[in-house]
Amino acid sequence: MDTQQYSLSPAAARAREALFAQASADYAVTAARFFKTGRGDYGEGDRFIGVRVPDVRKTARQFFRELTPSEVLPLLADPVHECRLLALILWTQQFARGDEACREEIVAHYLAHTDGINNWDLVDLSAYEIVGNFLLSRDRSLLDRLAGSTSLWEQRIAIVSTWAFIRRGEFDDTLRLADRLLTHPHDLIHKAVGWMLREVGKRDKKRLESFLESRCRRMPRTMLRYAVERFSPDERARYMRRD
Repeated sequence: MDTQQYSLSPAAARAREALFAQASADYAVTAARFFKTGRGDYGEGDRFIGVRVPDVRKTARQFFRELTPSEVLPLLADPVHECRLLALILWTQQFARGDEACREEIVAHYLAHTDGINNWDLVDLSAYEIVGNFLLSRDRSLLDRLAGSTSLWEQRIAIVSTWAFIRRGEFDDTLRLADRLLTHPHDLIHKAVGWMLREVGKRDKKRLESFLESRCRRMPRTMLRYAVERFSPDERARYMRRD
């Protein structure tokens, strides 16, 4: 996203200033290391100022009523990770309280600017809250398009969005996308798919076991380990042996 095409509204500028007032140089170093910002890493070049997630949430609660969804966009274009985090939390709060027109606007902005949703935490706190909840009563083929994207983050958005369905006892979309992403090469997709499979298993263990029986030998070990995390030690051992 080209940050030069956006300017901050007065309310967005105040929100950004409130965020920067909580910055910690020490924590910024820790966060940059945790989110793999080194050369060649998935978060290469990302910039942190060191604001913890609970404090970003507090800032969002302070400002979400003052901003329109469009006014949030410059924050999602910001090179600072916590500003993009703030943008997404603002949208989740606006989405939860908004009418249909507001929700449609947020989803449109979200899907048009996935280049700003470019780390796993940004995906995980927003995908099911916005995309997943939006699709609860709509056609879900959008998720197949995202899963087929060349963007790692759009692929993760696709599978994590299905958490909204899982929470309602609907598992078909999760299992379909898990099948599609079963042999994905990246560890961040392995973890996301395994996480969603575990969530299915928490609600319907037999459904998860049925899925795993014919696939566990082909699944990346990280994905499988996440999926069976809540099984008994003996069950976990059997699946991980793949015999």
